[in-house]
Amino acid sequence: QVQLVESGGGLVQAGGSLRLSCGASGRTFRPYAMGWFRQAPGKEREFVGAIRWSTGSTYYADSVKGRFTISRDNAKNMVYLQMNSLKPEDTAVYYCAARTTPAVLILRIRDYGYWGQGTQVTVSS
Repeated sequence: QVQLVESGGGLVQAGGSLRLSCGASGRTFRPYAMGWFRQAPGKEREFVGAIRWSTGSTYYADSVKGRFTISRDNAKNMVYLQMNSLKPEDTAVYYCAARTTPAVLILRIRDYGYWGQGTQVTVSS
């Protein structure tokens, strides 16, 4: 059974930075891709970014491109989301997600079978 646990959320002022971490447990866990999604109050969950594990290729939503960076640590099965120049509209619960089988598309909620419980990010103006 794969479990994902996010950490690193918190309260930050606009313009500040946070780094989210997501750790995966499970003896046989071999991610094909890991993604970050977020859900603001009253809104649907949306794609933030994703990384293909073997190649390190990254993909970002337009709203975070140039401000957020995804990275990974293969040995630790960790994925990170560095968030800079944060804006109040980035306030949301951020979720880590993983898939273990190959796929062309990795930008959609339905592309992922494993999810963390989320970590709150609040950006004050």
